[in-house]
Amino acid sequence: MAQTFLMEVCVDSVESAINAERGGAGRLELCASLLEGGLTPSLGLVQVVKQYIKIPIFVMIRPRGGDFLYSDQEVEVMKKDIELTKGQGVDGFVLGALTEDGRVDAELCMELLAAARPLPVTFHRAFDMVHDSAVALETLISLGFERVLTSGCDISALEGLPVIKRLIDQAKDRIIVMPGGGITERNLQRILEGSGAQEFHCSARSSRDSSMKFRNTSVTMGACFSAPEYGLKVADVSKVRSLNAIAKNTL
Repeated sequence: MAQTFLMEVCVDSVESAINAERGGAGRLELCASLLEGGLTPSLGLVQVVKQYIKIPIFVMIRPRGGDFLYSDQEVEVMKKDIELTKGQGVDGFVLGALTEDGRVDAELCMELLAAARPLPVTFHRAFDMVHDSAVALETLISLGFERVLTSGCDISALEGLPVIKRLIDQAKDRIIVMPGGGITERNLQRILEGSGAQEFHCSARSSRDSSMKFRNTSVTMGACFSAPEYGLKVADVSKVRSLNAIAKNTL
């Protein structure tokens, strides 16, 4: 009998959220700016996605790109974002913070978990930047995180597969270890079979050309390596369905 896996799809637009649910996603991670690894989405986006989506929605709490060492003012922003977003009826949060020496910032995480209570919280891929993943996992378990998203401290979940397997064995069902990072139709079965994971995280996106007819190609809205102004990346229904089918047929 095939095992049941939960597929979480990371989305940053209403269109992607609708496509992910339509394709069979079991949960959404809602964020902004996927190019930076995901930032806190606007309240407007949260509200409108909630109008269209029935599956659980976990909201990213990350005030900026870059590292996961936060100032007092950034912590204020994170707490306020949790407070405001809780009022929108979301189902959980995704967050994380580290100390300067690469450990889980237990003190700050306790404060953020308290602000999020009673909603469940996932520790995001800040985990992949820790000094010692085995120690970090025990810290997350003791703090009460429901799950941790990880690529196995490597460039992608496929490269990090041995570490993901070790973390799942270490967790012993005390916390959900969810592989994520570069998961595609080509490697999902290998990752699920090789890790023993029960959940996985993907974006399942395709590029779509803009509908703009007039285009000024001399101007970009961000840094030189920003996303193209006249191309959009959205969750692809067919990709989500393919990933779901692979997961359902993985023993």
